[in-house]
Amino acid sequence: MFDSDELEEIRANEEEWHEDEVEPVIDRFGERKETFTTDTGGQEVDRIYTPEDVADIDYDEDLGFPGEPPYTRGVYSTGYRGRLWTMRQYAGFSTPEDTNERFHYLLDQGQTGLSMAFDLPTQMGHDSDAPMSAGEVGKAGVAIDSLDDMETVFDGIPLDEVSTSMTINAPASVLLALYIAVGDRQGVDREELRGTIQNDVLKEYSARNTYIYPPKPSMRIITDIFEFCSAETPKFNTISISGYHIREAGATAAQELAFTLGDGIEYVEAAIDAGLDVDEFAPQLSFFFNGHNNIFEEVAKFRAARRMWHDIIDERFDADDPKSKQLKFHTQTAGSMLTAQQIENNVVRVAYQALAAVLGGTQSLHTNGKDEALALPTEESVRTALRTQQILAHESGAADTIDPLAGSYYVESLTDQVEQEAYELLEEVDERGGMLEAIEQQWVQRQIQDTAFDRQKEIENKDRIIVGVNEFEVEEDVEMDVEEVTKEDEQRKIETLEATRSERDDEEAEAKLEALREAARGDENLMPYIIDAVKAYATVGEVCNVFREEFGEYQPGSAV
Repeated sequence: MFDSDELEEIRANEEEWHEDEVEPVIDRFGERKETFTTDTGGQEVDRIYTPEDVADIDYDEDLGFPGEPPYTRGVYSTGYRGRLWTMRQYAGFSTPEDTNERFHYLLDQGQTGLSMAFDLPTQMGHDSDAPMSAGEVGKAGVAIDSLDDMETVFDGIPLDEVSTSMTINAPASVLLALYIAVGDRQGVDREELRGTIQNDVLKEYSARNTYIYPPKPSMRIITDIFEFCSAETPKFNTISISGYHIREAGATAAQELAFTLGDGIEYVEAAIDAGLDVDEFAPQLSFFFNGHNNIFEEVAKFRAARRMWHDIIDERFDADDPKSKQLKFHTQTAGSMLTAQQIENNVVRVAYQALAAVLGGTQSLHTNGKDEALALPTEESVRTALRTQQILAHESGAADTIDPLAGSYYVESLTDQVEQEAYELLEEVDERGGMLEAIEQQWVQRQIQDTAFDRQKEIENKDRIIVGVNEFEVEEDVEMDVEEVTKEDEQRKIETLEATRSERDDEEAEAKLEALREAARGDENLMPYIIDAVKAYATVGEVCNVFREEFGEYQPGSAV
């Protein structure tokens, strides 16, 4: 970089510039704000950055080349020049038939991977006709009750030709079993199945709340998935350790990074405690981050995440396989930053958030529809969101060189700052006994809530401008074409479920559920039993109810 004499000269020149140029201008005109910070107030932004701010960086140790440790500049040696990120638009609503139609539409429009959204009853392990499901069937995603539904969703979609991400957590084992069963019915070799299940229950306890079972049995199910998939579906990512929802709940970039990697550490430790070798399952771990507003902070976060995970897996867990140390991640643009006011502005927000994700080297990307602050996105808004990615890929030049912001005095300094703050938070987590303990103590939740509260005060006081919300407002009469899920759609779904139950062999389904119950009482891997049960058309709710009865349901504040 620069030797000490050069740095001293730069420092002297900066002082002279400040005295001769900056101070007179500030005395006369002032600056827009007394203090500038990154998007979530996590880092103070200096007026200027110089070589002095990156003087401690060792290129080989801290940055390296793409595809080489510590992977700061990316996990692949050719970046997007070899292959673009997967354009994986999140979709799923109402009935399996509706979702199948939307999936075909997205594939026809050039989407390169599928991302499946589930309704709240499915996320909570309830069938569509359960009392708890009333009024929610198909509202936030597709309602999946049985193998019949999963086969309908993927009708005409060969599972050996697509990669599918499923945003499902507490019942992730059941939805994965259904996906494997569909692949088996299609004659697809399990080794060819590609995709991801979110399967990240720890962030449910701290940020999102769609949990079912207590942490200990939940971790058992997760490690069973790790073990099963490492042998049966080696191309399938067994978990997407999610900072997305942590950030949506109000966290800063550094908090998102620290708590996400902290959850990752907890999963690795649980798997090792269950008898797995780190190199047996770590290559199938993946991550899921938020694409927020501040381009530079987000790029710094993604770069720091790769470097931190490499060092954590290398130093804490002594992994040998380089793939174990490579952090691969999906990004979704920030839903919490979408506004109901002047919704056309959301197209611009999403484009900048997507740019940050691409400059940061994401492996796959979902761009939100402009209308998602109001309802499920229409086909038109979904198409615009997908076109945003395609324009970014083919017209912007952002995909033509790897890690293009590397070497920026600001970005490199900010990468170090975000990393340092994240490590300080991780140290606090370790002192509290790890993420499970920190969550149980409500410490993680308080950190996120305090940040969210401070941010809201900033917005209300106009210390933070949200265009169209607290500044640059207009009177508008919003008339929009929005997707709606009706009571008739819900009734239609319940009738489909009743038909599945009436046509199946009840004795076989009951026998498979009883075998699953016995396995849950022991220490066998649960996945083969879940697959057997869903192939006998046992429903998602029936499988989850076996686990509810054997494992119990989590109550916040209860003992881990």
